[in-house]
Parts: sequence; structure tokens; C-alpha cells
Amino acid sequence: MEPSAGVSKQDIREQIWDYMESQNLADFPRPVHHRIPNFKGSYLACRNIEDLDVFARAQEVKVDPDKPLEGVRLLALQSKKTLLVPTPRLRTGLFNKITPPPGATKDILRKCATSQGVRNYSTPVGLDSRVLVDLVVVGSVAVSEKGWRIGKGEGYADLEYAMMVSMGAVSEATPVITIVHDCQVVDVPEALLEGHDLTVDYILTPTRVIATGCERPKPTGITWSKISREMMEKIPVLRRLREQERQAGKDVALQGEPGDPSSHQKAPPGTVTRPQNVPGLEEDSVGAARGSLQGEGAPFAADVYVGNLPRDARVSDLKRVLRELGAAPLRLTWQGPRRRAFLHYQDPASAQRALACLQGLRLGPGTLRVALARQQRDK
Repeated sequence: MEPSAGVSKQDIREQIWDYMESQNLADFPRPVHHRIPNFKGSYLACRNIEDLDVFARAQEVKVDPDKPLEGVRLLALQSKKTLLVPTPRLRTGLFNKITPPPGATKDILRKCATSQGVRNYSTPVGLDSRVLVDLVVVGSVAVSEKGWRIGKGEGYADLEYAMMVSMGAVSEATPVITIVHDCQVVDVPEALLEGHDLTVDYILTPTRVIATGCERPKPTGITWSKISREMMEKIPVLRRLREQERQAGKDVALQGEPGDPSSHQKAPPGTVTRPQNVPGLEEDSVGAARGSLQGEGAPFAADVYVGNLPRDARVSDLKRVLRELGAAPLRLTWQGPRRRAFLHYQDPASAQRALACLQGLRLGPGTLRVALARQQRDK
């Protein structure tokens, strides 16, 4: 399976996700759309890391929390390496250190390697901890044999790596590994790559170990002109890093601020996209109190309309996607037979953030129609 000419990153993602589901290569959690896909044979692919000297020599390993990387997290713990996992959506910091209880059995280590274990057996690692990461393991949706990687579109792996560079935790010599199914190794047009995109040095599949020999430079730090004010508000560690770089005399102008060249000219296609704004969007507190709607058909400015839902869509599908994008509403009114739903947020600002996040969202084959509910009713 190879992407056709003239495709976008999102086209490649959709082709991979669709293929893995149609060929039953996907594994729990399913469907794999909008995720770093888990796949049958992921543990076999993870075990290939034992053949790499870079893993044998590594003492501190940073592994993303994605399900297909669970086997690498377990191997790192069994090898008594320091295991670092990014904090969810970077809300409380950059890393959590997984610390198994004393005398942990293999079963306990297996639990520590799961997403639940990451929550139950981890402690935050501060910016001042002088972390030196020897090896970085990331998930991917697609990757080329040249080491060019496409993630799920939210930009977290790229941002996390750039933040590690800024805090001195990694260098250009730090190896980066990705774990994928063989079908995820495809040609990626070089034209799709941007300066902030993370490349990989090794690709592990259930059947192959690929040394990419990638010569494209990795990100050399945070590209502040890509960071929105909204992201700064939601990711405290970004604010600290920015202040450190400001004191060091670096240009830290944010997206659209004076000093950002893109604020004076039209941004080239792909420069500022919805996925790169997603890390700045934080899930609203689902349990917060809110008055009920004054009858159906009387939406407030804090309500978002979602239309063109697939006929077979379930409310759980929509809720899952909203949670993953950090746009969960306080309350959701589901009108599946009419192929629409209304998302109720705490205030108009929250609704506007969710609206920006959900533009271009797909749930099944078609793109959803998303608008402020009041505007939709006025049409």
C-alpha cells in the first residue's frame, strides 16, 4: 500500500487507518482512526529493540504512552532502565518517571507499562531535574524508510522533542525509534515535511529492523512562532521554557506577535493547522454544574452544533473523539436519527476553542459540519 501522488499528511493517515481496519491488522483500542494505531504483533515488533546497541547502552529512555509501545515500556522496566513517559497533554509538566514498587513481580511490571500503570506508578519530573535522555521511542501513523515520520496530527511528539532539546535533555545524537506495523512503512513525500517535524533513526516492525540513516536535521528547539497564546496558557512548562530562552536572548515571539514573520504575511499552506493548535485546548471539567437548555432548539452562544454524523455513528464514538482532542463538553445532546449533536460548553470562549479544534474533523468517511449552534439555527 503506497500513497498516491499529491497527497497530504491527513490523506496518508486516513489510508493507513482504513487499511489497518479493513485488513483486520488493528488491535485494541479500535477503531484506530485518530490514534497512533495499535496492531497485531506490536509486542513482537517491540522485542526487536533488544537487538539494538542503542537500547542496551541506554540508561534513561523516554517512551510515548501509546498502546503499541507497551512492550518497549515493559522491556525498559525489566532491564531496570529509568523510564520516562510524557505527561498527558503536557498539562502538569513534561515527563513522569515510572517507579515500580520494590520487589515488583513481572505481572506488576506489566501493569506499570500500561496506560493505567503510567497513571498509578509515576511521579512528575521537574524542569530542574537535569534529565539526560539516552533514547527516544515514539509512535507513528506512517513512516518512510528514510526516517520521515507522520504522527496522528496533534503535534505532541514534535513538541515534546523540541522541549527536550530546549531543556538540554536530548541532542542531535540522541537516537529516535518508532514501532509500527509493516504496512505503516510507506513513501512519504519530502515536500510534506516541515522544520519542526521529528525524524526517526530506527523503525521496528514485527518482521524488520530498519536503520534509516536519516540525514535530515531534527528540530533544534521550540519554534516559538508556531506556538499560540492559547497553547502557552494551557501548558505551564512551555511558559517556563520560554522565560528561560528569553533570558538567554533568544527570539521567543509567539504566533501572530510582533517579531513573528508570519504575522505580516499569509502563512504558507500547512504552517498553522488545526492539529498544531490542539495541544493548547484543554478538556473542560465534565462534571461541572450547568443549567439545562431552555428547551430543544434554543441553543446558547456556548453551544456547538455537529452535523453530518454517519448514520451508524454512536454517541460513544463522538465522545471518544472529543476526549482525545481535548474538547470534551460539559454536556452532550445526541440526536443520532437526525445525524446531529449539540455540545454544551461552560462559556462562549470554551465553545470557540472547541470549534477551532473540531474544524475538518472526520467520523467515518465524511467530514463533520461544525458551527456555533446559534449561527446554525440562524441559517
